Order: sequence, then C-alpha cells, then structure tokens
Amino acid sequence: MKNSLESRPVILCADDFGLAPGVSDAICSLIAAGRLSATSCMTALPGWRVHASDLQSVVARAPADVGLHLTLTDQPPLTRASGLCEGDRLPALSRLLPRALARRLDRRAVLGELRAQLDAFEDVWGAPPDHLDGHQHAHVLPDVREAVVDELLRRYPVGRVWVRDCRESLGCSFARRVALPKALLIGTLGVGLHRLLRASGLPANDGFAGLHDFSGRVPFRRLMQAFLAHSGPRPLVHVHPGRVDAALLACDSLTAPREVELDYLASAGFAADLAAAGLHPARYADFRGAALHPAAARPVS
Repeated sequence: MKNSLESRPVILCADDFGLAPGVSDAICSLIAAGRLSATSCMTALPGWRVHASDLQSVVARAPADVGLHLTLTDQPPLTRASGLCEGDRLPALSRLLPRALARRLDRRAVLGELRAQLDAFEDVWGAPPDHLDGHQHAHVLPDVREAVVDELLRRYPVGRVWVRDCRESLGCSFARRVALPKALLIGTLGVGLHRLLRASGLPANDGFAGLHDFSGRVPFRRLMQAFLAHSGPRPLVHVHPGRVDAALLACDSLTAPREVELDYLASAGFAADLAAAGLHPARYADFRGAALHPAAARPVS
C-alpha cells in the first residue's frame, strides 16, 4: 500500500470480519496481499475472539485499519438488549428499520449493545477501533446514529475513531443503475449521520461506494470499476469477500457472492482497475492532511 504521486488514496474496507472462518481468512489474505486497507469486525460473534489474533499478525506485517462493525440485526447480542431483541436474537433489518424511522427504538438497549461491542473490541485488540460502521448500515438509522456519536465523544478523544459516512451522490447512484432503491434509502438516511458528524467534529470519509444487490446481474468487476470511477475526494469503498463454509451457511444469507468478490479482489484485474482509476489502497491517516468537516461552530447544511 505505497503512495504514488500519480494516484489518490482510497479506503478499501471489507465488512464482516468474525462472521465465519471463511470470511475472516479471506479478509486476512487480502490485507496481506495489499488489496484491502481496512476491515470492520463483528465483535458480538464468537469468531471475533477466535480469529482476532490472526488479524493482529497480518496487520503487524501489512498495516491496515481495524474497526467495529456495529451489529444490531440478525445475530445474537452481547447484552440482554431488552426492548431491542426478538427472542434471543437481534431483529431483522426489515423489523428494525420501521421502528428506527418511527423513533421507537429503545435507546438504552442500543447504547448498551454499542458499549458492549466496543468493550469486546478493546478487550481483544488492546486499543480502540480505528473506525466504526454498521452491519447492514444500521449506524445511519435514527436513534442509532445519535448513540454512536454520543458514545464516541464520551469515550475517545475527537479524531481517534473515524465513522463511515454512507452518503452517495444521486448522480453516482443513478449512473450505476444497480440497487437504486437501496442506495437512495441509505444515502438519504446517511444525511442525518453526516450532519451529526459535522456538528461534532468526528472525522469521516468524503465519498462512499460499494452498494449493490449481490444478484450477479452485473459482473462485479464492472460494478467495482464504477465504484472507483465515482469515488469522491476522500473515498471509501466497502466490500464483502469470503469463502463459503458451514459456519457462514448457518448464520448468514449472503454466501456465493462473497466468493465472487474475493476472487476479483485477489486478481490482477483489480490491481489494473485501481491503477486505471488513479487510486491506491490507503488508511484513514492518509486523509488527515485535509479537514473533512467544518468546525462545530459552522452552520450545519
């Protein structure tokens, strides 16, 4: 991940580390090969504690950012999460979303689970996360985003932990013509988080890409070329590589498309596409030369 005078930095972040061995191993291999510059970890799952040492060994040789993938859907929680869980599991996104939009989430349950997942990260990693984002982008939801910003401000010095800003321009969404309703929903909800980040001074990426429908209707390489071509001034592209194993089949519905993403990200074609877009894999620290958000005293757009 060496800088080039002729290229710009891009965060290439794989979500879901800790979900299953095939996912965690794939992410480690791509970081070691210099194809990823960040990963986001599901610390509520047993795989986090099992595979974190492998990740630590990899990033000691190939430095990358490691963050929290806040998980509020589908999986067992770390806390009782009373008022949030349905039985012994966190709710499906289809159940969480309308409650969040109606501002009917139990804020104490959200905050308690957020704190527990941050604690689980620090207990294993021995340091705060480099960044925070959300499984199924739950961190952009009303009530959740306020809890995230408040807890990060309470817990860490401003600037220590970056937050994924999920806004994508309408032009980019329409030009790609893939998963448009999903992109418009997440982008619209992302405006609320963006405003909170600006007001608080918490750092974030400026440019977001990677949303698609996992249908395979459009080849993943073509999608990635579009993501890289319209990536923004200080961009982040999120991906979901992995190998399908029994553990993944037992806990998640996103399976075969992970192998498609892994094979492409490991290929010479991906390296060529990065070079053609004038980008190189980078860490959040590479964005620190320019202020991403105005001071809190500035008006919020």
